[in-house]
Amino acid sequence: MIAFVRVALVGVSLSLVGLSAGAGLAAPSLQDVEESLTCQCGCGLTVHSCNHLQCGSALPLRAEIREQITAGNDKPAILAHFIERYGEKILSSPTTSGFNLTAWVTPFVLLSLGGAFVVITIVRWTRHRPAAAAAQPAAAAPPDAYQEILERELKDFDR
Repeated sequence: MIAFVRVALVGVSLSLVGLSAGAGLAAPSLQDVEESLTCQCGCGLTVHSCNHLQCGSALPLRAEIREQITAGNDKPAILAHFIERYGEKILSSPTTSGFNLTAWVTPFVLLSLGGAFVVITIVRWTRHRPAAAAAQPAAAAPPDAYQEILERELKDFDR
């Protein structure tokens, strides 16, 4: 029984490896490549999402993408072709190398710093502070001293 389970596991794992290796050989889908490129008409959408009926940019780009796919080029080769022709501005997301890496890292760094600031501020606001030292009562004057002051004031008042 254990041998059967082992053989079954090996068979399943080999078939999964074969499927994943074969997946890389398939031609890229038109939609996948179109979503990786930005339309150049100024709408700010991807080539796939551009909804202008007679867009002067998306329609020729779609035709060129179809030509590249029918020529047998894979997605990285197609993207490299468009980068060579239009520059990196054609990509819908920046590359993860060089200065463009800051576009990927900066939001997470700023979010982390903001979260740390909020936590530190809340901790400082809620920190238990020791109560101020209780005011020490002034040394009480002996009652005789008060009596003398009272008598002196009364004498001065009577005059």
